Amino acid sequence: MSDTNTQATPALQGKQIFGHPAGLFVLFGAEMWERFCFYGMRTLLVLYMVQGFLTYDDPKAYGVYGSYNSLVYLTPILGGLLADKLLGYSKAIMLGAVFMAIGEFSLLVQNQMFFYAGMAMLIVGNGFFKPNISTIVGKLYPDGDPRRDGGFSIFYMGINIGAFLSTTICGYIGERFGWHYGFGLAGLGMLLGLVIFSAGGNLLQGQGEAKDPAKSRKYFPLVILGSLAAVPVITLLLQNHKAVEWLLIIAAVSVFGYLMIAAFREDVVQRHKMWVIIILAFFHMIFWSFFEQAGSSLTLFTERNVDRMMFGWEFPTTWGQSFNPIFIVIFGPVFAALWVFLSKRRMNPSIPNKFTLGLLQVGLGFAVLVLASKVLSAAGLVPLWTLVFCYLLHTTGELCLSPVGLSMVTKLAPARMTGLVMGAWFLSIAGAHSVAAFIARLTGGAGGDGEAVDAVAGLGIYSGVFFDIFKAAMVAVVVLFALSPILKKWLHGVE
Repeated sequence: MSDTNTQATPALQGKQIFGHPAGLFVLFGAEMWERFCFYGMRTLLVLYMVQGFLTYDDPKAYGVYGSYNSLVYLTPILGGLLADKLLGYSKAIMLGAVFMAIGEFSLLVQNQMFFYAGMAMLIVGNGFFKPNISTIVGKLYPDGDPRRDGGFSIFYMGINIGAFLSTTICGYIGERFGWHYGFGLAGLGMLLGLVIFSAGGNLLQGQGEAKDPAKSRKYFPLVILGSLAAVPVITLLLQNHKAVEWLLIIAAVSVFGYLMIAAFREDVVQRHKMWVIIILAFFHMIFWSFFEQAGSSLTLFTERNVDRMMFGWEFPTTWGQSFNPIFIVIFGPVFAALWVFLSKRRMNPSIPNKFTLGLLQVGLGFAVLVLASKVLSAAGLVPLWTLVFCYLLHTTGELCLSPVGLSMVTKLAPARMTGLVMGAWFLSIAGAHSVAAFIARLTGGAGGDGEAVDAVAGLGIYSGVFFDIFKAAMVAVVVLFALSPILKKWLHGVE
């Protein structure tokens, strides 16, 4: 614990902006444009596979989408470990940015080999970028600093500004003028994020540097070669979602098994904290498996079963994914201020209770669509405002869970294992995407003879699956609420 304090204190003596370390806003800018890159591609992905030159059917598109997103969140385990033990966080982030930009530009070529290789490059790059930039955010603050949750909420706003810009700009350009234009814009965004991070590195107060710079320089070329060698392997995995599912199972057993063993080597307090991380990672996975219908089943639901006409103008399908990030931008500061306000008055909900609230709201979001399909639909279409309301509830649920979870990991993980534990946290999202793909495939999109169903029949299928999601979310809420008292005790005062 003292190691974390030693690392974080210098940032408090450096330049401050709005009461937070200046380095936070460098990370904010870099992450914003990295997310512009990531979500710009992801917004288009399912529609591109179904409507573009690949012409995949729904289940195949969902399978590739699920495999891609699972691997996106699986690689941070290795990326976090390499940054912890070898590269340092800053070098890992810059390497990841380069890989992601190359991957995005590869998608400009309408060729199946380039398509899968480009996604593989994005996966490798994200593995280096994603866990390590979040880790630096946590290291800018000492243990017990009440600003840390607020700092993560500000950082989270950067993520969602990038996501909003990408879904509106890349989504619209790609959908209306050509998919490759959308992918190209996303790649330019990643290059801009790399420039911001490189230019502002001196404001990070050394928090991203390697523990052994000479060792980092020596092995850096080998890491690059190993990363390049991983690209063809990942390319094959993307085309076999069953193999990805088994890989996730093996990874989950290995990583969380290791964390359990590591927990028993700690003192009682640290052991309890590790147990909280492991247990909440399971509920974290449940939340995201429901939430991440956004890019798959909810995208095609928006395309086929939402009335998108507004005053004679058709609302773009891809813009449906913009509701979540814009709500994050609007309500992110509100929640950041709310947690500080409640903390000062000793009324701040415990971390487990915040997770419970998140699960409750994601379930209610799907309940809105189920209700709309029963009482508000016409010719198989539901009003656009019901989709907006669904995303609003998903967003407020996300704000109760996601930034809180990221902050929790940096508070509870042993200082020497922060990167690895953050990678394990993202592994729970990897598992969520695999489950999300399974759920999305339940919506079908085609009849038993392979022909597309009409809007009315399709709405009934979507409604049935969404109702099942609501019921599963309510079960998770009850279970986690029952576990909350013991989990709160195991936090040992951490909020």
